[in-house]
Amino acid sequence: MKRAWPIVGLFLLGAGFVLAQRQFGFGGYQGWGRSYDDVKTAREIPTGSTGTPLWNNPVGFEKEAFTFTRIRYTSARGYGRRGRGGWDTDLPDSDLNLSYRLQQMTSIKVDPDGRIVNILDPDLHEFPWTYMAEPGAMLLSDLEVPALRKYLLNGGFLMLDDFWGEAAWETVEREFQRVFPEYRFVELPLDHPLYNCVFSIKAKGQVPNIRTGAESEYTGITWENHDGDSRTVHHRAIFDDKGRLLVLATHNTDNGDGWEREGESAYYFANFSEKIAYPLGINIIFYVMTH
Repeated sequence: MKRAWPIVGLFLLGAGFVLAQRQFGFGGYQGWGRSYDDVKTAREIPTGSTGTPLWNNPVGFEKEAFTFTRIRYTSARGYGRRGRGGWDTDLPDSDLNLSYRLQQMTSIKVDPDGRIVNILDPDLHEFPWTYMAEPGAMLLSDLEVPALRKYLLNGGFLMLDDFWGEAAWETVEREFQRVFPEYRFVELPLDHPLYNCVFSIKAKGQVPNIRTGAESEYTGITWENHDGDSRTVHHRAIFDDKGRLLVLATHNTDNGDGWEREGESAYYFANFSEKIAYPLGINIIFYVMTH
């Protein structure tokens, strides 16, 4: 498995996490209802928010760039179609915005297109860091289970994000019991080095969807209304026998919306994108790629 970016020489550009909102002017999303089961990059999908940034890396750095890699998994809810929830939630803006911010805030070279891969795609093993959105809709096939296990045990990492409530958690727990019958999810404590490797993160902040987040300035509500307790944010991890982090599930929070919707509300950007979603995303990437 290749290293997606060199770990030597990583540093923050500037003393603080200062982000400037931008207007891309690309227009709104044009692709509702289209199937994306054949696309290979986030760049192929029209924006669903305020537009996505463009950048280029010097020729010759292609293989040294970090690549935000999203997994296209089998879903119980309309696999491959936007607007129903599932693997393609928040595409393409979340993937490309976090990629841009990572390159902007650090010395890391980042792939400007991102990648989308199936679990059974041999290319999966080329990317050591992967992401799943709304895994509460996940239903892995009998072929995907051993393929995902092999990927993770051979150096891969998976972040699970944007799923709320007890039923969604039970789905994730059940599916990963199939992948790792010998391991269990454990709550990641805040003294874990992941929370201090780049930014100092003191709490497991909750990122709501854009509507709830914008309204929270007046309501104080940041949680979505799902079954059971959806107010409490959990960062649950699976480690292997040597203590390597294989899976990190951010439950009852929507970091993907924090990355995707940053340009739609100044309040949302300042309180959720800048303070929670981006620091956590960058810390997770840095920690995984250096351990």
